[in-house]
Amino acid sequence: MSAGAARALTSAEIRDRMRATAVGCVAVALWAALALLTVATNPVPPFQLAAMCFLVGGLAGLADARLRGVDLRAALGQPWPVWLVGVGGLFGYHFSYFTALRGAPAAEASLIAYLWPLLIVLFSGLLPGERLRTRHVVGAVAGFAGAALLLAPGADSGSGEALGYAAACACALIWSSYSVLSRVVGTAPTHAVAGFCLASAALAAISHVALETTVWPEGALGWIAALALGLGPVGGAFYAWDVGCKRGDIQLLGVAAYAAPVLSTVLLVAAGMAEATPALVIAAALIAGGALVASGASPGRKA
Repeated sequence: MSAGAARALTSAEIRDRMRATAVGCVAVALWAALALLTVATNPVPPFQLAAMCFLVGGLAGLADARLRGVDLRAALGQPWPVWLVGVGGLFGYHFSYFTALRGAPAAEASLIAYLWPLLIVLFSGLLPGERLRTRHVVGAVAGFAGAALLLAPGADSGSGEALGYAAACACALIWSSYSVLSRVVGTAPTHAVAGFCLASAALAAISHVALETTVWPEGALGWIAALALGLGPVGGAFYAWDVGCKRGDIQLLGVAAYAAPVLSTVLLVAAGMAEATPALVIAAALIAGGALVASGASPGRKA
Protein backbone atom coordinates (compact mmCIF):
# COMPACT_ATOMS: atom_id res chain seq x y z
CA MET A 1 0.00 0.00 0.00
CA SER A 2 1.11 3.59 -0.48
CA ALA A 3 2.60 5.51 2.42
CA GLY A 4 -0.32 7.91 2.62
CA ALA A 5 -4.01 7.25 2.82
CA ALA A 6 -5.84 7.03 -0.46
CA ARG A 7 -7.70 10.23 -1.24
CA ALA A 8 -11.43 10.18 -1.85
CA LEU A 9 -12.53 10.15 -5.46
CA THR A 10 -14.27 13.19 -6.85
CA SER A 11 -17.74 12.93 -8.36
CA ALA A 12 -16.26 13.22 -11.84
CA GLU A 13 -13.75 10.44 -11.14
CA ILE A 14 -16.48 8.18 -9.79
CA ARG A 15 -18.57 8.73 -12.92
CA ASP A 16 -15.55 8.00 -15.12
CA ARG A 17 -14.86 4.82 -13.15
CA MET A 18 -18.46 3.68 -13.56
CA ARG A 19 -18.44 4.42 -17.29
CA ALA A 20 -15.16 2.54 -17.77
CA THR A 21 -16.52 -0.44 -15.84
CA ALA A 22 -19.60 -0.45 -18.06
CA VAL A 23 -17.35 -0.40 -21.14
CA GLY A 24 -15.42 -3.37 -19.74
CA CYS A 25 -18.67 -5.26 -19.25
CA VAL A 26 -19.41 -4.76 -22.95
CA ALA A 27 -16.34 -6.91 -23.65
CA VAL A 28 -17.79 -9.73 -21.55
CA ALA A 29 -21.06 -9.57 -23.47
CA LEU A 30 -19.18 -9.68 -26.79
CA TRP A 31 -17.04 -12.64 -25.70
CA ALA A 32 -20.20 -14.59 -24.91
CA ALA A 33 -20.94 -14.59 -28.66
CA LEU A 34 -17.49 -15.90 -29.65
CA ALA A 35 -18.46 -19.58 -29.74
CA LEU A 36 -21.69 -19.01 -31.66
CA LEU A 37 -20.08 -16.79 -34.31
CA THR A 38 -17.04 -19.06 -34.70
CA VAL A 39 -19.20 -22.11 -35.34
CA ALA A 40 -21.18 -20.07 -37.90
CA THR A 41 -18.01 -19.52 -39.95
CA ASN A 42 -17.48 -23.24 -40.65
CA PRO A 43 -15.66 -24.57 -42.66
CA VAL A 44 -13.07 -21.74 -42.67
CA PRO A 45 -9.79 -23.15 -41.26
CA PRO A 46 -8.60 -21.62 -37.96
CA PHE A 47 -5.49 -19.75 -39.15
CA GLN A 48 -7.42 -18.19 -42.03
CA LEU A 49 -10.28 -17.23 -39.74
CA ALA A 50 -7.88 -15.69 -37.23
CA ALA A 51 -6.20 -13.65 -39.98
CA MET A 52 -9.54 -12.36 -41.26
CA CYS A 53 -10.86 -11.41 -37.83
CA PHE A 54 -7.67 -9.79 -36.54
CA LEU A 55 -7.38 -7.76 -39.74
CA VAL A 56 -10.91 -6.41 -39.26
CA GLY A 57 -10.28 -5.72 -35.56
CA GLY A 58 -6.95 -4.00 -36.23
CA LEU A 59 -8.28 -1.82 -39.05
CA ALA A 60 -11.25 -0.85 -36.91
CA GLY A 61 -8.84 0.26 -34.17
CA LEU A 62 -6.77 2.30 -36.61
CA ALA A 63 -9.90 3.96 -38.00
CA ASP A 64 -11.07 4.83 -34.50
CA ALA A 65 -7.64 6.26 -33.64
CA ARG A 66 -7.68 8.46 -36.75
CA LEU A 67 -11.17 9.74 -35.94
CA ARG A 68 -10.07 10.58 -32.40
CA GLY A 69 -6.81 12.22 -33.49
CA VAL A 70 -4.65 9.71 -31.58
CA ASP A 71 -0.88 9.74 -32.18
CA LEU A 72 -0.50 6.21 -33.53
CA ARG A 73 3.29 6.35 -33.60
CA ALA A 74 3.30 6.92 -29.86
CA ALA A 75 0.57 4.36 -29.22
CA LEU A 76 2.31 1.64 -31.23
CA GLY A 77 5.83 2.47 -30.08
CA GLN A 78 5.77 0.08 -27.12
CA PRO A 79 8.77 -1.91 -25.78
CA TRP A 80 9.22 -5.38 -27.27
CA PRO A 81 8.07 -7.23 -24.10
CA VAL A 82 4.71 -5.48 -24.39
CA TRP A 83 4.43 -6.56 -28.03
CA LEU A 84 5.44 -10.10 -27.13
CA VAL A 85 2.79 -10.36 -24.46
CA GLY A 86 0.12 -8.64 -26.56
CA VAL A 87 0.65 -10.57 -29.79
CA GLY A 88 1.36 -13.85 -28.01
CA GLY A 89 -1.80 -13.55 -25.98
CA LEU A 90 -4.12 -12.50 -28.80
CA PHE A 91 -2.79 -14.82 -31.49
CA GLY A 92 -2.10 -17.79 -29.24
CA TYR A 93 -5.44 -17.70 -27.49
CA HIS A 94 -7.63 -17.30 -30.52
CA PHE A 95 -5.89 -19.87 -32.67
CA SER A 96 -6.28 -22.35 -29.82
CA TYR A 97 -9.91 -21.35 -29.39
CA PHE A 98 -10.79 -21.74 -33.06
CA THR A 99 -9.01 -25.11 -33.09
CA ALA A 100 -10.93 -26.22 -29.99
CA LEU A 101 -14.29 -25.43 -31.57
CA ARG A 102 -13.33 -27.36 -34.70
CA GLY A 103 -12.28 -30.48 -32.76
CA ALA A 104 -14.67 -30.66 -29.80
CA PRO A 105 -18.35 -29.93 -29.12
CA ALA A 106 -18.83 -26.16 -29.07
CA ALA A 107 -20.45 -25.83 -25.63
CA GLU A 108 -17.93 -28.05 -23.85
CA ALA A 109 -14.94 -26.39 -25.55
CA SER A 110 -16.29 -22.94 -24.73
CA LEU A 111 -16.80 -23.74 -21.06
CA ILE A 112 -13.33 -25.24 -20.67
CA ALA A 113 -11.74 -22.27 -22.42
CA TYR A 114 -13.57 -19.96 -20.03
CA LEU A 115 -11.59 -21.32 -17.10
CA TRP A 116 -9.29 -18.35 -17.79
CA PRO A 117 -10.98 -16.05 -15.24
CA LEU A 118 -10.41 -18.70 -12.58
CA LEU A 119 -6.76 -19.11 -13.56
CA ILE A 120 -6.27 -15.35 -13.50
CA VAL A 121 -7.41 -15.37 -9.87
CA LEU A 122 -4.97 -18.18 -9.06
CA PHE A 123 -2.05 -16.67 -10.99
CA SER A 124 -2.66 -13.26 -9.44
CA GLY A 125 -1.44 -14.74 -6.16
CA LEU A 126 2.06 -14.66 -7.65
CA LEU A 127 1.91 -10.90 -8.18
CA PRO A 128 3.37 -8.42 -5.67
CA GLY A 129 0.82 -7.51 -3.02
CA GLU A 130 -1.33 -10.59 -3.70
CA ARG A 131 -1.48 -13.96 -1.97
CA LEU A 132 -3.28 -17.22 -2.60
CA ARG A 133 -6.01 -17.95 -0.07
CA THR A 134 -8.20 -20.89 0.85
CA ARG A 135 -11.17 -19.55 -1.09
CA HIS A 136 -8.98 -19.36 -4.21
CA VAL A 137 -8.23 -23.06 -3.90
CA VAL A 138 -11.89 -23.94 -3.21
CA GLY A 139 -12.95 -22.00 -6.28
CA ALA A 140 -10.28 -23.68 -8.40
CA VAL A 141 -11.39 -27.15 -7.32
CA ALA A 142 -15.02 -26.35 -8.17
CA GLY A 143 -14.07 -24.93 -11.57
CA PHE A 144 -11.90 -27.85 -12.56
CA ALA A 145 -14.56 -30.26 -11.29
CA GLY A 146 -16.86 -28.70 -13.87
CA ALA A 147 -14.25 -29.18 -16.58
CA ALA A 148 -13.75 -32.80 -15.52
CA LEU A 149 -17.50 -33.39 -15.73
CA LEU A 150 -17.42 -32.18 -19.33
CA LEU A 151 -14.32 -34.15 -20.26
CA ALA A 152 -15.44 -37.46 -18.75
CA PRO A 153 -18.03 -38.30 -21.45
CA GLY A 154 -15.38 -37.73 -24.12
CA ALA A 155 -12.67 -39.79 -22.48
CA ASP A 156 -13.04 -42.54 -25.04
CA SER A 157 -13.39 -40.18 -27.99
CA GLY A 158 -11.06 -40.22 -30.95
CA SER A 159 -7.91 -38.16 -31.33
CA GLY A 160 -9.81 -35.35 -33.05
CA GLU A 161 -11.87 -34.55 -29.98
CA ALA A 162 -8.86 -35.05 -27.69
CA LEU A 163 -7.00 -32.37 -29.65
CA GLY A 164 -10.00 -30.07 -29.39
CA TYR A 165 -10.19 -30.45 -25.62
CA ALA A 166 -6.42 -29.90 -25.31
CA ALA A 167 -6.72 -26.71 -27.36
CA ALA A 168 -9.54 -25.52 -25.09
CA CYS A 169 -7.32 -26.04 -22.04
CA ALA A 170 -4.54 -24.13 -23.82
CA CYS A 171 -6.98 -21.23 -24.28
CA ALA A 172 -7.51 -20.93 -20.54
CA LEU A 173 -3.78 -21.06 -19.82
CA ILE A 174 -2.75 -18.61 -22.55
CA TRP A 175 -5.33 -15.90 -21.83
CA SER A 176 -4.85 -16.04 -18.06
CA SER A 177 -1.07 -15.82 -18.51
CA TYR A 178 -1.49 -12.93 -20.97
CA SER A 179 -3.72 -11.04 -18.53
CA VAL A 180 -1.35 -11.45 -15.59
CA LEU A 181 1.78 -10.73 -17.64
CA SER A 182 0.15 -7.57 -18.98
CA ARG A 183 0.31 -6.20 -15.45
CA VAL A 184 3.92 -7.32 -15.07
CA VAL A 185 5.22 -5.63 -18.24
CA GLY A 186 3.14 -2.51 -17.67
CA THR A 187 0.16 -1.00 -19.44
CA ALA A 188 0.04 0.31 -23.00
CA PRO A 189 -2.35 2.84 -24.60
CA THR A 190 -5.62 1.25 -25.62
CA HIS A 191 -4.99 1.90 -29.32
CA ALA A 192 -1.82 -0.21 -29.13
CA VAL A 193 -4.24 -3.13 -29.29
CA ALA A 194 -4.73 -2.26 -32.97
CA GLY A 195 -1.07 -3.05 -33.56
CA PHE A 196 -1.35 -6.33 -31.67
CA CYS A 197 -4.33 -7.28 -33.83
CA LEU A 198 -2.56 -6.47 -37.11
CA ALA A 199 0.60 -8.32 -36.07
CA SER A 200 -1.52 -11.32 -35.09
CA ALA A 201 -3.31 -11.12 -38.46
CA ALA A 202 0.04 -11.27 -40.25
CA LEU A 203 1.19 -14.30 -38.23
CA ALA A 204 -2.10 -16.05 -38.84
CA ALA A 205 -1.93 -15.33 -42.58
CA ILE A 206 1.62 -16.72 -42.82
CA SER A 207 0.57 -19.83 -40.91
CA HIS A 208 -2.48 -20.24 -43.12
CA VAL A 209 -0.46 -20.11 -46.34
CA ALA A 210 2.03 -22.62 -44.96
CA LEU A 211 -0.36 -25.08 -43.34
CA GLU A 212 -3.88 -24.75 -44.70
CA THR A 213 -6.01 -24.70 -47.82
CA THR A 214 -8.06 -21.55 -48.28
CA VAL A 215 -11.78 -22.08 -47.69
CA TRP A 216 -14.03 -19.03 -47.69
CA PRO A 217 -17.17 -18.72 -45.53
CA GLU A 218 -20.27 -20.36 -46.95
CA GLY A 219 -23.00 -17.93 -47.93
CA ALA A 220 -23.87 -14.51 -46.55
CA LEU A 221 -24.28 -15.83 -43.00
CA GLY A 222 -20.69 -17.08 -42.90
CA TRP A 223 -19.30 -13.74 -44.11
CA ILE A 224 -21.47 -11.78 -41.68
CA ALA A 225 -20.28 -14.00 -38.82
CA ALA A 226 -16.62 -13.45 -39.78
CA LEU A 227 -17.11 -9.68 -39.96
CA ALA A 228 -18.99 -9.71 -36.65
CA LEU A 229 -16.12 -11.64 -35.04
CA GLY A 230 -13.64 -8.98 -36.14
CA LEU A 231 -15.79 -6.08 -34.97
CA GLY A 232 -16.89 -7.77 -31.75
CA PRO A 233 -15.32 -10.70 -29.86
CA VAL A 234 -12.03 -10.57 -31.82
CA GLY A 235 -11.68 -6.81 -32.03
CA GLY A 236 -13.92 -4.36 -30.25
CA ALA A 237 -13.94 -6.48 -27.10
CA PHE A 238 -10.17 -6.06 -26.65
CA TYR A 239 -10.41 -2.28 -26.69
CA ALA A 240 -13.39 -2.32 -24.32
CA TRP A 241 -11.62 -4.69 -21.93
CA ASP A 242 -8.52 -2.49 -21.97
CA VAL A 243 -10.55 0.60 -21.03
CA GLY A 244 -12.34 -1.26 -18.25
CA CYS A 245 -9.19 -2.77 -16.73
CA LYS A 246 -7.28 0.53 -16.75
CA ARG A 247 -9.95 2.94 -15.50
CA GLY A 248 -12.80 0.82 -14.16
CA ASP A 249 -13.49 -1.46 -11.21
CA ILE A 250 -11.23 -4.42 -12.01
CA GLN A 251 -12.68 -6.63 -9.28
CA LEU A 252 -16.23 -6.10 -10.56
CA LEU A 253 -15.06 -6.80 -14.11
CA GLY A 254 -13.44 -10.02 -12.91
CA VAL A 255 -16.74 -11.20 -11.48
CA ALA A 256 -18.56 -10.14 -14.65
CA ALA A 257 -16.13 -12.17 -16.78
CA TYR A 258 -17.26 -15.34 -15.05
CA ALA A 259 -20.73 -14.85 -16.54
CA ALA A 260 -19.34 -15.24 -20.06
CA PRO A 261 -19.30 -19.07 -20.19
CA VAL A 262 -22.88 -19.26 -18.98
CA LEU A 263 -24.03 -16.63 -21.48
CA SER A 264 -22.06 -18.39 -24.21
CA THR A 265 -23.76 -21.70 -23.49
CA VAL A 266 -27.19 -20.06 -23.41
CA LEU A 267 -26.56 -18.59 -26.86
CA LEU A 268 -25.41 -21.94 -28.25
CA VAL A 269 -28.46 -23.71 -26.85
CA ALA A 270 -30.78 -20.99 -28.15
CA ALA A 271 -29.22 -21.30 -31.61
CA GLY A 272 -29.70 -25.07 -31.59
CA MET A 273 -25.94 -25.76 -31.63
CA ALA A 274 -25.86 -27.42 -28.22
CA GLU A 275 -28.21 -29.29 -25.91
CA ALA A 276 -29.06 -28.13 -22.41
CA THR A 277 -28.12 -31.48 -20.85
CA PRO A 278 -27.97 -31.90 -17.06
CA ALA A 279 -24.20 -32.40 -17.22
CA LEU A 280 -23.77 -29.18 -19.17
CA VAL A 281 -25.91 -27.21 -16.72
CA ILE A 282 -24.07 -28.64 -13.69
CA ALA A 283 -20.67 -28.00 -15.29
CA ALA A 284 -21.62 -24.39 -16.07
CA ALA A 285 -22.76 -23.90 -12.48
CA LEU A 286 -19.55 -25.40 -11.08
CA ILE A 287 -17.27 -23.33 -13.30
CA ALA A 288 -19.10 -20.04 -12.80
CA GLY A 289 -19.77 -20.69 -9.12
CA GLY A 290 -16.19 -21.73 -8.44
CA ALA A 291 -14.87 -18.64 -10.15
CA LEU A 292 -17.16 -16.41 -8.10
CA VAL A 293 -15.99 -18.05 -4.88
CA ALA A 294 -12.36 -17.52 -5.86
CA SER A 295 -12.90 -13.92 -6.91
CA GLY A 296 -14.44 -13.15 -3.55
CA ALA A 297 -10.99 -13.51 -2.01
CA SER A 298 -9.03 -12.02 -4.85
CA PRO A 299 -8.75 -8.41 -3.72
CA GLY A 300 -5.37 -8.08 -2.07
CA ARG A 301 -5.93 -4.71 -0.41
CA LYS A 302 -5.51 -6.01 3.10
CA ALA A 303 -2.65 -8.11 4.33
